[in-house]
Order: sequence, then structure tokens, then C-alpha cells
Amino acid sequence: MTVSDPNSALLTTLFDVARKASQANDSEKVIEACESAYKVSPRDARFMFLHGVALRRKGDLRAAAEKLRMTIQEVPGLGVAHREYGLACLGLDRIADARKALEWAVKIDPKDYAAWRALCEARMAEGDDAGAAEAYRNGLGSSDTDPKLLEAMALFSKGRIGKSEALVREFLQQNPLDVNAIRLLADIGTRLGMLDDTIKLLERCLELAPDFHVARSNYAKALGQKQRYPEALQEIGKLTEAEPDNIGYALQQASLLSMAGIYEQAHDKFREVLKKVPENAKILTSFGHSLRFGGKGSDAIDVYQDAIEKDPANGEPYWSLANLKTFRFSDERIEDMWSRLRSAEEPNDDTFHLAFALGKALEDSKNYADSFGAYAIGNQIKRQFSSYKSSDVTERVDGAIEHLSAKTFEVEGHPSNEAIFVVGLPRAGSTLLEQILASHSEVEATDELPFIGQMASRLSGKRKRGDKTEYPAIINDLTAEQRQELGQTYLDRAAVYRTGAPRFIDKLPNNFLHVGLIKAIMPNATIVDARREPMAACFANFKQLFARGQEFTYSLEDIGRYYADYVRLIDHWNAILPGQVLTVQYENVVDDLETQVRTLLDHCDLSFEEACVQFHEQDRAVRTASSEQVRQPIYKDAVALWKHYEEYLEPLKKVLSDAGLLT
Repeated sequence: MTVSDPNSALLTTLFDVARKASQANDSEKVIEACESAYKVSPRDARFMFLHGVALRRKGDLRAAAEKLRMTIQEVPGLGVAHREYGLACLGLDRIADARKALEWAVKIDPKDYAAWRALCEARMAEGDDAGAAEAYRNGLGSSDTDPKLLEAMALFSKGRIGKSEALVREFLQQNPLDVNAIRLLADIGTRLGMLDDTIKLLERCLELAPDFHVARSNYAKALGQKQRYPEALQEIGKLTEAEPDNIGYALQQASLLSMAGIYEQAHDKFREVLKKVPENAKILTSFGHSLRFGGKGSDAIDVYQDAIEKDPANGEPYWSLANLKTFRFSDERIEDMWSRLRSAEEPNDDTFHLAFALGKALEDSKNYADSFGAYAIGNQIKRQFSSYKSSDVTERVDGAIEHLSAKTFEVEGHPSNEAIFVVGLPRAGSTLLEQILASHSEVEATDELPFIGQMASRLSGKRKRGDKTEYPAIINDLTAEQRQELGQTYLDRAAVYRTGAPRFIDKLPNNFLHVGLIKAIMPNATIVDARREPMAACFANFKQLFARGQEFTYSLEDIGRYYADYVRLIDHWNAILPGQVLTVQYENVVDDLETQVRTLLDHCDLSFEEACVQFHEQDRAVRTASSEQVRQPIYKDAVALWKHYEEYLEPLKKVLSDAGLLT
């Protein structure tokens, strides 16, 4: 005869009471039943979970989070417990904890749509716009969403952009007012780099649904990417007014202010956000970036170090410190970084940030063998996530050489001489030249402006990745009126970044590809080619982790081919535009600054001013990797740095030698 356990029977009864009370949203009754159960079984996960949910619904978030944390300890595979814990943390502004919990929830149950929607909010609060968009799409996967739209979303998430676009366009033909479909098409436009289309689609979204806040946030981001900052700030202002307690919108506003160069307001907004979430390493890191580019490098160091203390597993603040070029890690910190890199389970953002930071730390310690090893790991990880093909750049250079000649420039363009373009490779001294020129009383720096590349993209006529391009051959067909109109369009867009000086600098290095377009639409524009010795330039790019773009830099062979194509195209511009492009060799500037400054100013038709030689005394914001270096006098340490790594650079040497660039 089996004797039943009275405690077991009691717990079954109490659980039934608690479960039904939870379904009826009677939190007090749930709590009463759970507290009775603890007298018999203090660590029963069933009751801890229901208790935590009831406490969260009541608004007692701290107690709820603790109960739900205990539940997860007991039953780590219970996805709904991770979701409820994430929601409690979100309510407590513990954003990082919320994100991690919600990511676990959707990993355990990918169809937990409530968790996806909460994850969207958490990621947005940390400034992870791409991750927030992914979570938002997945959060739409309820039974109310059309299966065709769900399929399009799934294809997009898997990177099958073309098929996703075709499906969503087909869906919109039948459902032209579906704002979620329109927003997905806008996401596709962003992924394809068609920001003009993205902006139009999001404007349509907001016409149909003015309270669609996620779409408005995306719209503000797209406007920011187009560097239409006044409009972007206006849109995000509407969101912060509608939801003043939304950390994600406040953070987006801070980031946009920083991007627009309105640093003091940006810093105030970051501080306002951090009062609510002082422990969040990602937001601290973003604040550090704003401080750095706003000229407050020492403050940035403190904030980056605080971010590391808050979350030692977050790789970005390590790299941010290394990227200052003036900071030195302690031996203890280097050993800790090595340990973290070796124990990383899979490649991700944290591991490649950590690898590049470790490479720089070991370089500063003169441990060049291990330094190269760390740089190689970082580049290998980045290359895995890239679809870059060096042949694409070679084809673009071939096209320019084939289609553009001296005859291209016989048609009159816009007469302005205001713009000075500094082109070349990154890390070749372009920021130094910008700082020298911006020290002149008649010149101001703006930014790495995207407008020439955007014009080239529109002129290409390409709507999809596989379409044949009409650029640059189409430049030959531009009438004088069209050229002048394009020149004026460029000047109008650049005007947002200007404060009144007669001349201004556009320092986007990749514009070397578009010198033909620049001189066609603005024949009096000045072109300066910032050049560096091949091995030094290429290795400087290999060891630099760029925030975005510059995907040619993650392989020694790719960098070598890119450099060879760059030199080949500059040679072509010199052949068809004799005397129009001044190449300034970085090594010559380091050896004889004043002579090179005089040559540079003469090429730009500017009188000599001593301030240009004393450029490091200027107090202005600098947004590039050289932001701290250009605030110091010229130094020669980096000129031959690559030689310490020479034995590891044979693949690069071979490419450059085959191109005839090494003697």
C-alpha cells in the first residue's frame, strides 16, 4: 500500500490556485499561495516563477527580478522565466541585464513574440539599431501577420535580400497600406545602401501611421546617415516629447547631436541618460566616443575605463582606449585581455574589438610577434563578416580609365572654388593635412562628407546589386546645366557643415575614385592626394579597426590590391588632368613640415600663414582615428613602424611587388 505525501498534495493544490489566480491577473492571491508554498518547499521553481510574475505585474520590480533570477538558477531552460526577468530588468532600467535575459528567452523559444518586442526596446536603449530592427521584425511573427510577410522577414534575416525584396514588393501590390511591409522594404533599402529610397518609404509609413514610433526612430536614423542632421533631430525630438522616459530615444538624440558636432548638448544628453542607467557599458562607450571626438580625450579615457569595469566582457571600450593612440594598457590588463581572447567561445563584436585592442597594446609593449598575431585574429574575424571583393574596386578603376579622358572636362561645370578635397587611403596623413589646412584663416574643416559618392550612386542607374552600372561613362553625357546643378547640389548639402569661411575641406579618402566626377561638376575644386609609402600605408590599415566601411582593410592581399588600384587611378587623373591633383607624401611632411605646408597652400591658392605650421595648437573636433595624434606636434615614430612586422607581411609585399610599387 502506497502512502501519499501530504506536502506534495498541498503543493499541487497551491500551485493550481496560484496558476488560476495568475491567469485571472489576481496578483495578491498568487502571492498568498506562493508564500504558503514556501513554508513547505522554499526553492520550488514553479512558485518562484509565478511569484515573480505577480510581483512584476504589481510594480514591485526589484522583488520580481530577484524571484525570477532565482527561478532561472533553478530551471535555466525555462524561456518564459528569462522573458519575465528581462521585462523586470527593463522596468528597472537595467538595460544590459534585460537584453541578455531576453536574448536567452528568444534563443530558447524563437516564437516568444513578446520577448522579441521587449528585446527590440532593450537593444534600442543601448543604441543597437540593427539589432533592434531584427527584434522588431521577429516580434511581428504572431498569427495576425500575413504568412507572405513573415516569409519575406525570414528571408531578410537570412541575408537573402533579393528574394525578400521581391516578396515584399509583391505583398505590397496587394496590401499597399501595410506599414510593417513598407518598413521592411525600408530596411532592405538601408541594407542595399539606398538611403534615399529608405527615407521616402519611411515618410510614407509615417503618413499612414504618424504614431508608428519605431518607424520614426528609423526615419531619424536614416536622415542622420544622410547627414541631414537638423531634420533628424527634429524627428527624434518628436519621439522624446511623446515618450520622455524612453531611454532608447534619449540615447538616439544624444548620438545624433554628437554626429552633428553639437558636442556640449550631446554630452549633457548622455549624462542625462546615464543617470538612469549608470551601469550600462555600451552607453558609457558611446559617451566616450562623443567626448573623444569633441576634443575631450582625457575625459573619454575615464569613461572607457568605467565601461570596462562595468562589463569586462564588452570588447569595444578596450579598442576605444587603444584607438586613442596615446593610452597605454598595464601589463595586468594585457594579460587579462589575452585570457579573455583565448577563452572566447565564438567570433563576435567583442572578440574582434578585443583582438585589435590587444594588437595595439602589445605593439606599444614592443612584443611585435604576438601583436601581429592579435591583429591577424581581429582581421580574420572581420573578414568572415564581410562580402568585400577586391575585383569590384578593380572594375571601378578600369571603368574610370576606360571612359574618362581629357575630353570629359571640356564642358563647363559650376565655377565655385570653395571645396578642397583630400583623398587617398585612410591612415595616410589625410587628417594631418586637414588639420594644417583648417588652421588657415580662410579655411574650415567639415567632415568626411558622403555627397559625392551618393551622386555617383544615383548616376549609376543601379536599382539592384546585379544591375549594370552607367557610371562613370555617364559623366561624359552630362550637359553644362546638369554639371552646374550637381555642383550646386553638392555645395548646398555641404553648407550644413559650414560656418562661414570662404573655403572648406571634404576629407573622405575614398573620393579618389570620383575625382573625375568632382572635376566635371566643379572644375575649380582643389584635389589633394594624401600619400604614404606603400608598406607603411597598407600595414597602418591592416592594424586599424574602422567603425564602418573600409572593408578592404581586413586582408593583407586585399589592402595591397586596393593600394595598387588607387595609385593606378591617381596616375590616370594626373594624365588627363595635369597639375590638378597634388600628391603630398606623408614622409616628406614629417621630414620638412614648413616646405610641404607652403607647397600645399600654394596648390590651394592660399597665402602662407604660420598657424598652419603650428596646426597642433588648434582646438577643434576631429572625428577620425587620428583625433588625438593631430593635437600633438609632428612625430616620426610611425613612419617605419611596419618594419617591426616585416617578416609577417610577405603576402602584402608580393601583391605590391607584382604591381611594381616596391623597389
